[in-house]
Amino acid sequence: MPVRNESIQIISEVRNNLESCILGKSFEIQLLLTALVAGGHVLIEDVPGTGKTQLIKALAKSINGEYRRIQCNPDILPSDITGVSVFHPREEHFYFRPGPVMTNILLVDEINRATTKTQSALLEVMEERNVTVDGETHELPKPFMLCATQNPIDFEGTYMLPEAQLDRFMMKMSLGYPDAATEKNLLLKHQDGQPIDRLTSVTHMEQIAAMQIEIRDIYMSDAITDYLLGIIRKTREHKAVLLGASPRASLSFMMACKAYAFLQGRDFVLPDDVKVLAPYVLSHRILLRPESRLESINATSVLQSIIQHVNVPVTMER
Repeated sequence: MPVRNESIQIISEVRNNLESCILGKSFEIQLLLTALVAGGHVLIEDVPGTGKTQLIKALAKSINGEYRRIQCNPDILPSDITGVSVFHPREEHFYFRPGPVMTNILLVDEINRATTKTQSALLEVMEERNVTVDGETHELPKPFMLCATQNPIDFEGTYMLPEAQLDRFMMKMSLGYPDAATEKNLLLKHQDGQPIDRLTSVTHMEQIAAMQIEIRDIYMSDAITDYLLGIIRKTREHKAVLLGASPRASLSFMMACKAYAFLQGRDFVLPDDVKVLAPYVLSHRILLRPESRLESINATSVLQSIIQHVNVPVTMER
C-alpha cells in the first residue's frame, strides 16, 4: 500500500516546526521523528545547553500531545514517576494517583542522575506501556513515547544506565554544538523571544497512532531482512564485543527502518536505510570487552567495521 500523501504532508509540517526551533539539526530531527512513527523511545546524550529539552517540548507541541517532564536527581523515588495509591479515609478505599508517566510524550531529563532503583521503575513503562502499583496495572495513554536526556558518564553525580534499560531505547543520538553560522542565526531568532512559544500544533495524537499502524505495511524484502540480521549477528560474534545486540534490537531495527523509509515517502526499505540507522539503533546495545575499551575501541568503530564486512544486497524497487 503506497504511503498516503496526507501522512507525508503532516510529517513534513512537524519537521518544519522542529527545524524552526532547533536550527541546523535536520538529520537529528529526522531520527527523532523516525522513532516517534516507529513507536520507539529515544535517549539523547549530550552536554547541557544544546537544545535537548527544547526539541522534545517542540515535538509535543507540534503533535498536540500531552507532555510531562521529570527532572531526575538522586532523591527521586520510583513512585514519583509511576504514581502512588492514596487511602481515602472517609470512603475507606485506596485510589491511584497517577504519576507524570501518564502522558503521551514523557521527557526524563538527566536520567543518569537518578539512582538505578528509580531508573528500573521505567523498565515496565518502556516495554509494557503500563505501570503496576500495589498489584494493580494501569495502562498508559496511546501513543506513548519516552525521551530521556543524559549527561556524559564522566560528569559528577551520574549513574550508568543498566543494559536492560539501554536495550529498551530504540535509538541513542546526540545533538552536538551548532556551527558558527547556525549559532549566530540562533541568537537573532531568540531576540524576539523563544521560537517554541510561537509554535502551533499541526496534527494530533490520533494521526500519529494511525501512522504507527501504517508503517507496518512498509515492505522489507527477504534480502534486506537478511542484511539487517547479518549486521545484528556480527555484533554477537565480533572479537571486541562482550555482549551483542539482542532479538529486541532486531525488532527495533526493523521498525526503525520501516519508519525511516516512510519518512522518505517510500513504501519499501532500501539497504541504505539499514546502513544509516545502524549506529543509532545498535551502538548503545553493544557492550565491549574491557580490553577493547583499553585499546580505545568504541561501539561506533565496531559497527563501522561490521557494516563494511557484511555484503550489501542488490535489490530492485517493488
